[in-house]
Amino acid sequence: RNPITPNNAFFVRYHHANIPVVDPGTWSLRIAGPAAERSVKFTLAQLRQQFEMVDVTALCLCSGNRRGLFSPHVVGVQWGSGAMGNARWRGVRLKDVLQKVGLRSDALEVAFDGADGPVMPSAPDFQKSLPVSRALDPDTLIAFEMNGERLPELHGAPARLIVPGWTATYWVKHLISIEIRNAPFDNFWMKTAYRLPLGKFPGIRTFVSQDTATSSPITQIAVNSLITAPTSLTALRRGSSARVQGLAWDSGAGLQRVEVSLDRGGSWSQAQLARDLGRYSLRAWTFTLTAPHHSGPLTVWAKATSRDGSTQPLAAVSNPSGYHHNQIQTLDLVVL
Repeated sequence: RNPITPNNAFFVRYHHANIPVVDPGTWSLRIAGPAAERSVKFTLAQLRQQFEMVDVTALCLCSGNRRGLFSPHVVGVQWGSGAMGNARWRGVRLKDVLQKVGLRSDALEVAFDGADGPVMPSAPDFQKSLPVSRALDPDTLIAFEMNGERLPELHGAPARLIVPGWTATYWVKHLISIEIRNAPFDNFWMKTAYRLPLGKFPGIRTFVSQDTATSSPITQIAVNSLITAPTSLTALRRGSSARVQGLAWDSGAGLQRVEVSLDRGGSWSQAQLARDLGRYSLRAWTFTLTAPHHSGPLTVWAKATSRDGSTQPLAAVSNPSGYHHNQIQTLDLVVL
């Protein structure tokens, strides 16, 4: 219902059951690798003292959000619309930390590991990498705080990676090590999991050093929206007014508009966008409709369009992993 998601209502996703409890007093972050100028360890206090603290409001969205809505069915966690949350994150720029360590000219990717681990030794440890260009983006953070509070344990305490505009698979929790690499990171979570057929989503940036002839890792968030009120099958009186509310988002280009249709896409009217909390943030919108003067069903459609020209499709784009479910949202009402 609100652009900022409270910490205690924020979704939690882990790949393994060994969820760590890390002592911030003894925690340290090691940065090294074949494309690093030196190997350095930072404590929490050192990161706070040596680097500028910055804030970014950003949507953390599971790659598989709404996977359970795909038809035909695809395997994986059957999320509805709740595997997403928007928060004010505070920490230090990853760029500043990497530049202090030093990157060699052949640096290609930056890999991240957290303190969480698999139950069975044969299971792959969850580690991810970013292209150097995204790691050096000034909005990519090592965060220590969430909505003005110390980062909660289930959200990656004492430090996690924040990659605004990219799906949450890259937002590694409980960071313990960073590797600056001169070759593509070849592990299960990059080469096998979290991938899409190449060219399936032409408007979304690929991960060139990880691309193959047939697939590419999921990267940016697709433009999307959500209707939050009124609830489905709410009854309206003929000729009465009703306020439709929702949230919209994209990968960071910024929302151009949200539109609403009452005639199944025959015509569209612009909704009113609420205050912009930042280009990576959820943005609230409202639309006041007038119910028809005859009884019967009334379907509301809503779609968001980004400033980069991308918009929500009429039907979700089918893919084996169930990613980027961003079809036009619908709400069924009843006019009495």
